[in-house]
Amino acid sequence: MRKDKLYLLTFLSLSLVFLIISSVAIRYFVNEAAEKVLETQLEFSQREAKQVAMLIGNQLENGMSKEVSIKSIQQSIENSNLDAGFVSVFNWSGDIVCHPDVKQLGQSISNKESFISSVSDKVTSQDLYKLLQKREDIDDTPSLKNNQDSEVIFIYPVANSDWIVGAHANTFKVSQQIKKIRSNFQIILLVMGFLFILSSVLIVRLIGSKYEKKLEIKNEKLSDEIINLSKLNSALDTYQQQVSDRSLLNEDVDSSTKKRILTYVRNELVSVSTEDIAYIYTDMGITYVLCSDGKRSTSNSSLDELYTNLDNTYFFRANRQFIIAISSIDKIVKYGNNQLKILINPSSEVDIIISKNKAAEFKKWLNL
Repeated sequence: MRKDKLYLLTFLSLSLVFLIISSVAIRYFVNEAAEKVLETQLEFSQREAKQVAMLIGNQLENGMSKEVSIKSIQQSIENSNLDAGFVSVFNWSGDIVCHPDVKQLGQSISNKESFISSVSDKVTSQDLYKLLQKREDIDDTPSLKNNQDSEVIFIYPVANSDWIVGAHANTFKVSQQIKKIRSNFQIILLVMGFLFILSSVLIVRLIGSKYEKKLEIKNEKLSDEIINLSKLNSALDTYQQQVSDRSLLNEDVDSSTKKRILTYVRNELVSVSTEDIAYIYTDMGITYVLCSDGKRSTSNSSLDELYTNLDNTYFFRANRQFIIAISSIDKIVKYGNNQLKILINPSSEVDIIISKNKAAEFKKWLNL
């Protein structure tokens, strides 16, 4: 249940992050793409308007009458495709003198919401895009419902006349093109986002499964170690009871072992019973004998010499530094890599560690 909740939270977190990133990305990429489209439209329209204006100006300069010139231009642009950009010619009063749609001839453009307000205006792709966005925000704008709606995006005066050539852009078609770009970006991001989130969740689940397997293996090993330590401590209790019972019955021990050893407390010679010894250890070359009551004395003998004369039933050589008595062992715990740590009473300032190689001998000593 916890794993399913983790995967669900992972999915929701990735989805939230993706939505935030994608919302910013869509706006940025759509703006960039729209401005590129509008920039191309502007460049084409400006070039076409200038060429038509220069053509009419050259005709007039070469003596062609206005009527013939305007008739020639009307014939060339008449029935042009209004879905794309087109040009028209109007006078300074705003009356249309040339237009692809002959029905527009003689009408005034002053009653239309033209984007260009003066000859000096310089239209940029950002300006046109802002206009389109403004119109999109008005849902009931009639022009958005008319696929023939156009906007004058560039004007250029005709030399030697009172005419102006205007470049039109079909704002409805341009808006539809930008909407299509936005829709394509959204679809692509949604597909990519779904694949990304799905793959991320699967990867998290795969990594989590592998990690769980490793944890299970570690838990199994830990359980085995706990069971082994439990058996070891149980054997310790059993052996300590056996030693205690033997001591109460005063059973004979090996005559080669000593029941007492001579130690020193300062300059005083003290005889210590082996039954009272908790452990013997060396520090800085000095051999110390610590009794169960916490009293400490020193010995002139080395650990090797002492261990030779001690009863191996009661004492064990844990390592080079310690000889421990069975009665002083409080608990056995795992330490490091297959090593054992002996907790004794009275406690020792130095950890008593039984190495991996010595552990088998220690278990055998406890009759395991």
